[in-house]
Amino acid sequence: MKRPIVRVTAILGAATVLAAFFATNARSESKSFRSSAGPIEVSTIARGLVHPWGLALLPDGRILVTERPGRFRIVSRDGDLSPPLKNVPEVWASGQGGLLDVVLDKSFAGNKTLYFCFAERAEGGGRTAVARATLGEDRLQDVEIIFRQEGPLSSGNHYGCRIAQADDGNLFVTLGEHFNHRDEAQNLANHLGKVIRIAPDGSVPADNPFVGRADAKPEIWSYGHRNEQGLAINPATGDLWEVEHGPRGGDEVNIVGKGKNYGWPVIGYGIDYDGAKIHASTAKEGMEQPVKYWVPSISPSGMAFYTGTLFPSWKGSLFTGALSGKMLVRLSLSGNEVTGEERLLEDLNERIRDIRQGPDGALWLLTDSTAGRLLRVSPAGK
Repeated sequence: MKRPIVRVTAILGAATVLAAFFATNARSESKSFRSSAGPIEVSTIARGLVHPWGLALLPDGRILVTERPGRFRIVSRDGDLSPPLKNVPEVWASGQGGLLDVVLDKSFAGNKTLYFCFAERAEGGGRTAVARATLGEDRLQDVEIIFRQEGPLSSGNHYGCRIAQADDGNLFVTLGEHFNHRDEAQNLANHLGKVIRIAPDGSVPADNPFVGRADAKPEIWSYGHRNEQGLAINPATGDLWEVEHGPRGGDEVNIVGKGKNYGWPVIGYGIDYDGAKIHASTAKEGMEQPVKYWVPSISPSGMAFYTGTLFPSWKGSLFTGALSGKMLVRLSLSGNEVTGEERLLEDLNERIRDIRQGPDGALWLLTDSTAGRLLRVSPAGK
């Protein structure tokens, strides 16, 4: 069956603005690394971030960053961190939870609207919530929570919480299965272990696959996921791709189709943390196979398709960070097939949490630690 095509409009800032941002940042520290594209330079643009999780490139060359404890920070053109923005909703910064992903609305240049997701405290645990707001000078304005995950609560793990906006304005959001409730990923009556699709105001698009079913949540787009940590739309095809964590082994790259079941925990390629068997098998009729999986795990996080010209030989590649793997991974593609893998920046020895492509073709990364950094990756000397 042909996958539905979902178009995306990237929000592009001015490449010259970002180039000036880098050129005037005299305090940046750079190191060179080898790659298939030749020597690449990794420059530290900002440091002192506490578990940064998501980043968004603003049209004026500044960069908006989330910190998991519950702060939005803006990195200025000279690499300074702003004070935390005001009017951020309270987050439950426990375990893997806190303030997580952020994306700009495709019309951000005109409406200043952004979307973010976070772990919200509820009685007895936490759940993933999605909010929209407008960006002011030193605060969020018009903050509105547009979605709250329903189902058994999390004790602090597996929130998912990546967002991608399609060209029609609708939002795709990943929702983890909260670790202790993995069987719920197969239960359409709640939002655990799902990818959802909602309108920018949180309403349900009429063509979602389970609309009208009494036994299913209408926001669900796909199900059978574990803990989805990366989400992006392939600009070459319009397909929605995601990466998710397996247990001990079985991290996956999936092409997410409307109404499809991705198998967790019935099928998979990993084992439990104590070595016990989880899955009945690696395949089952009616359940989708990943286009790529890793054994042992690398803990992929964040993802971006490369469309720039700064690295011509990498055009069309898919990049993802790796947490336990402590590296940047480049996957070469032929259509919907993964044809190769390149492991980059292993000597950096950093947990790569998020990755975005800048309008100038550079790659921007966040490192996840109590002393996190914002990094720019470019060909050496550029």
